[in-house]
Amino acid sequence: MATLIHTLADHSDDVNYCAFSSSCLATCSLDKTIRVYSLNNFTELPYSPLKGHTYAVHCCCFSPSGHVLASCSTDGTTMVWDIRDGRMLAVLEQPSGSPVRVCRFSPESTYVMSGAADGSIVLWNIHSLKLYRSGNVKDGSLVACAFSPNGNFFVTGSSCGDLTVWDDKMRCLCNEKAHDLGVTCCDISSQPISDGEQGFRYFQMASCGQDSQIKLWLILFADILGVELKYKFTLNGHSAPVLACAFSYDGQMLVSGSVDKCVIIYETTTGNTLHTLSQHTRYVTTCAFAPHSPLLATGSMDKTVNIWQFDHKQPCAANTVENESKVSVEDWSEDDVSAWLRAQDLADFVGLFKMNNIDGKELLNLTKESLANELKIESLGLRSKVLQKIEDLRMRMISASVTIPDEFLCPITRELMKDPVIAADGYSYEKEAMENWISNKRRSSPMTNLPLPSLMLTPNRTLKMAISRWLETQQK
Repeated sequence: MATLIHTLADHSDDVNYCAFSSSCLATCSLDKTIRVYSLNNFTELPYSPLKGHTYAVHCCCFSPSGHVLASCSTDGTTMVWDIRDGRMLAVLEQPSGSPVRVCRFSPESTYVMSGAADGSIVLWNIHSLKLYRSGNVKDGSLVACAFSPNGNFFVTGSSCGDLTVWDDKMRCLCNEKAHDLGVTCCDISSQPISDGEQGFRYFQMASCGQDSQIKLWLILFADILGVELKYKFTLNGHSAPVLACAFSYDGQMLVSGSVDKCVIIYETTTGNTLHTLSQHTRYVTTCAFAPHSPLLATGSMDKTVNIWQFDHKQPCAANTVENESKVSVEDWSEDDVSAWLRAQDLADFVGLFKMNNIDGKELLNLTKESLANELKIESLGLRSKVLQKIEDLRMRMISASVTIPDEFLCPITRELMKDPVIAADGYSYEKEAMENWISNKRRSSPMTNLPLPSLMLTPNRTLKMAISRWLETQQK
């Protein structure tokens, strides 16, 4: 059973990554900061947030000892921090100056790896804080990386869909086309597995991508045979691009997060779904198991990080859904409404709504008059914000209860479009989603993966009218 025990809502923009040590949780965001929390009570450490990056922070990771934290950013740097007092120990500048998308410590803390949007990879010596070796992936941006538990090799994933295995001397050992539309994340289980017949040791690896798939692999590492990457099977469950995946410490479970806003926990031996969690209200961008405690953290573009307590010893039937948000909104309790308010960045209203006994049914019946006259919310802007969130909730209820024509769904978010625009590839997208896609320096089509000849977006008024007429028929 997975139980939501805490929600962190301190970041002011999308949460990009979260990472555990044995005693802390670190999170980073588009808001340029890294926040560090104690696992004892999930309070921020006195020196948090860590500030130094001048643009969005894409990734953060702890050294194996947990005493050092690395973070990387669009500003082209990887920063190293002393986790005991928050001091910045070093600023490691990517030689090319390209935005750094991912960073990882090697298991023995010899190196920290930084991978950038131009495909460059750098191994930094963590003791001298100097560049040790560098290289480049064959094509595309480097967006994912994972070290083997013994530190002898690491795997990178690129935006063109390749998984590449390297040794610690930056020699390319093998390359595999894994995901058609690009890799988004990869992870290697910390527990090696022995092959009883041959005596070889191999590791489980997971990769996920824009093709909405999660693939499990076996990496065989043997002196005689070298390195071999073997496909195991594909995990199904997500309906949109999968942005994050991570193994539990014992390697028996895998968690994933997706553009479909869901978090899914799988059993790695069978591929069965153990839990589906849908508390986040926007894309799930990151997920991580704690190394020595039954905790799971999930981060999202809704600016929150959810902390789940996970009873991994309890048998779970396949396809069990552990998610209070699956309850119909009309049946929400006052606590469910409070959780929803926090997720919508409306935590200041929790006390007011509880005092007025607002449950799910009452929430859906709120109007601008009742907000002003009964709940006494004086600010017109705040009333409008609450009403817009409630309207979004009603829209999602419609989406959940009927089959939406596929042409009304944004190809990026897989949600009903409100403000459709036509891109240069001829496809229609939700305006905000496509603007975000372009602002992240993506110059290829989300549908075809081919370069966009122009970044111009043209309002699709015909489609917008068709969606409006369809919605009117659903609300009658």
